Amino acid sequence: VGLWNGRDPILKERLFGLTNSEGNHGEDAKELYWYLDATPSHSYLKMLYKYPQREFPYAQLVAENARRKTDPSLPEFELLDTGIFDDDRYWDVFVEYAKATPEDILIRITVHNRGPEEATLQVLPQLWFRNIWTWKPDGKTRCLRAGDDGSVIAEHHRLGEYRLYAGKAEGRRQKAEMPEWLFTGNDTNPKLFGAGQNGFFKDAFHDYVVGGDKSAVDPAREGTKAAAHYVVTVAAGQSLEIRLRLAGGSVLTAPSDAPGLSGGVAGTLHPTEPFADFDAIFRQRLDEADAFYREVQQDIPDADARLVQRQAFAGMIWSKQFFYYDVREWLQGDKNQPPPPAARQHARNSEWTHLNNADIISMPDKWEYPWYAAWDLAFHCIPLAMIDAEFAKSQLVLLTREWYLHPNGQLPAYEWAFGDVNPPVHAWATWRVFQMDRKQRRAKNPDDPGDLAFLERVFHKLMLNFTWWVNRKDAQGRNIFQGGFLGLDNIGVFDRSAPLPTGGHINQADGTSWMAMYSLNLMRIALELALHNKVYEDIATKFFEHFLHIAAAINSSEEGEGLWDAQDEFYYDQLRTPGGREIALKVRSMVGLIPLFAVEVLEPELLEKLPDFHGRMKWFLQYRPDLAKLVSRWEENGVGHRHLLSLLRGHRMKCLLRRLLDESEFLSDYGVRALSKVHEREPYRFNCHGTDLEVGYWPGESKSGLFGGNSNWRGPIWMPVNFLLIESLQKFHHYYGDDFKVECPARSGKFGTINDAADEISRRLARVFLKDDSGARPVAKYHDKLAHDPHFRDYVWFHEYFHGDTGRGVGASHQTGWTGLIAKLLQPRAKTECREESFASLGAETVEQEVFLTKPAAVRAKTARKKIPS
Repeated sequence: VGLWNGRDPILKERLFGLTNSEGNHGEDAKELYWYLDATPSHSYLKMLYKYPQREFPYAQLVAENARRKTDPSLPEFELLDTGIFDDDRYWDVFVEYAKATPEDILIRITVHNRGPEEATLQVLPQLWFRNIWTWKPDGKTRCLRAGDDGSVIAEHHRLGEYRLYAGKAEGRRQKAEMPEWLFTGNDTNPKLFGAGQNGFFKDAFHDYVVGGDKSAVDPAREGTKAAAHYVVTVAAGQSLEIRLRLAGGSVLTAPSDAPGLSGGVAGTLHPTEPFADFDAIFRQRLDEADAFYREVQQDIPDADARLVQRQAFAGMIWSKQFFYYDVREWLQGDKNQPPPPAARQHARNSEWTHLNNADIISMPDKWEYPWYAAWDLAFHCIPLAMIDAEFAKSQLVLLTREWYLHPNGQLPAYEWAFGDVNPPVHAWATWRVFQMDRKQRRAKNPDDPGDLAFLERVFHKLMLNFTWWVNRKDAQGRNIFQGGFLGLDNIGVFDRSAPLPTGGHINQADGTSWMAMYSLNLMRIALELALHNKVYEDIATKFFEHFLHIAAAINSSEEGEGLWDAQDEFYYDQLRTPGGREIALKVRSMVGLIPLFAVEVLEPELLEKLPDFHGRMKWFLQYRPDLAKLVSRWEENGVGHRHLLSLLRGHRMKCLLRRLLDESEFLSDYGVRALSKVHEREPYRFNCHGTDLEVGYWPGESKSGLFGGNSNWRGPIWMPVNFLLIESLQKFHHYYGDDFKVECPARSGKFGTINDAADEISRRLARVFLKDDSGARPVAKYHDKLAHDPHFRDYVWFHEYFHGDTGRGVGASHQTGWTGLIAKLLQPRAKTECREESFASLGAETVEQEVFLTKPAAVRAKTARKKIPS
């Protein structure tokens, strides 16, 4: 949808933002838009864009952010900070889509004049063919042309024929207006390169509308880009509606007397009356969306929590995007274009010549991060699995396919540098999505074993990735892993994605813990597969032994004392210099809490079903008592005779929990900080060749330019690691039971179970988004209009991360994917009085039954009194 307010120097066809070099905290979209609703099938979609009626302050945003680059303590200068929305002179532009059929899409654009006076807006809904002919000539046919029935006809050699119909712009006390169709070519204007050439180019609509150049558009009314040009005048406080319909394929080729969609029957379009059933279809699709979410949210009594969750789901669905990157083609350059520079052959990603991506993928967001990131995507799949398990599974399979996974076994990290190293959370996500999907399946068939083919398919590829980790990231072969970047950006003293200025390498507490967690995840998947194929008992044993060796290495070993600091009672990274010195880098950060993630509970029922694995496990523990004693007092059974595999004995777990639940350290009112608040008064300093390097507590934006300055792990709250902490605590509680008490918060005198502590962290994370006693959401409190204005306060942004003290949103603001995990945390955990036999399969979800989400209340009540089959 193109827009022009009559004052801007540029037709608003794209969202505006700043690059890393322009923004004072990196890349950032300087716009106001929200994804408000969506169904998994995309049968209904809704978004909102807020457009000023005054001239958009492009220059002010660029200049002020450039000025603020000199003082990193200053926050980003945002569109609301310019004051352009202060007197409500703006348009609310709602864009909705409803599918009559997969090839018949209805579009409704509703513009609200929020200003105090009548105003005029030009609206240009656009249709175009993606331009690949410039760089990939194929000689194929694609054309847009005016039809005799007032539509635009789209012809394509592979897609066939589609038609776009544009209806009248209608509103109260508003004369109905039909649009003018404009046509041009979707080619770049040669003047961009200083050349002159006759023709019709992709900026023609700007020249026509803003520049008044009527010759810019094609008078023959054809091309590869078209727009329906509406000029609407709307009274103060009023709105009008624009209707469009895009139909093709079987919709156009069906008999003209075929039934329409009236009465909720999916049929075909009446070409002579394309909008006759428009209202009925929209009403039906919206009713279906409401019914779908009523079912999903039936156990959430709070209306505000339902609103937040539904918008979180919407953001996940809207942020799917086509991603195309053929590395070999990129290295060779485009046909009929100048050859790329020779240096490209040795640039980033040049060693990923096998990579050829052309898929719909879940993105962190569609502006700042319009490319996939491996560990982001793993977290995306959890909320996606709640509403579309098949898509979540397909995403996890996708990244392990041979045109993604490197021949050496490495998963591609992200487009900027596929060779960077993300935390290995793919196995965790695969197991969790399998569990969630199985519970949904068992709502229909209690004996359903789950999608074992999916589980096995991903498992085999992840074994290759695990081997890559062992061979590439354990420099000394001691089961202490270096990892590298690991996605935590500036969390440490050094840039962990670059060579160390000291030389040597860092033995990482988080890298080692991630590998321990990875071992347990793969062991648990292998045990599940072994229930159906005994061959996997051998593989499960392999990962069990891997875990024990890693546990020994991180805690203590014959060659050193591991990464545990007995005096501070915390895990630290260790710098190993070229001369062999080992220096603990005593930054009290999330790095030292990640060992909590490596935890698994094994049920006696499971071990009884797998006697070979059980026998070899017992033999190994007897043969290596030095390893067995490191693993949470293996000889002592927990609740229900369960066994615990964890990097932490009871004492060390208590030590970490004391710091984790201490409000003067990690525990914030809004979740768990990535860095202890103790570093606010006691920054960590390390002298490197006469220069003091410092890590201090920065609860909001980064105060350095590292990683563009738009990411900060030195104090804010990050949703993915908080989510893993919650799940880990739930597992610990499953083993230790209700008799094991912890003080939460520390020094408060309030004691509860480990599960109570997990619930408290979850409540604090939810507090970021939910309205407080003042009616405002902490995430939005950085601007009064976002927090309190009735036309803003119920639209929620799911930021990249959150201020460690106030909970306000920081970083990328527009539906950053992994923050969608809040949808899962807002879902109540259904509790049963009986012990579920399926605990052997549920892992972290010891008392959570997603099967309940898709059952009527009466059936759920009945199911709650039964044991769920394992």
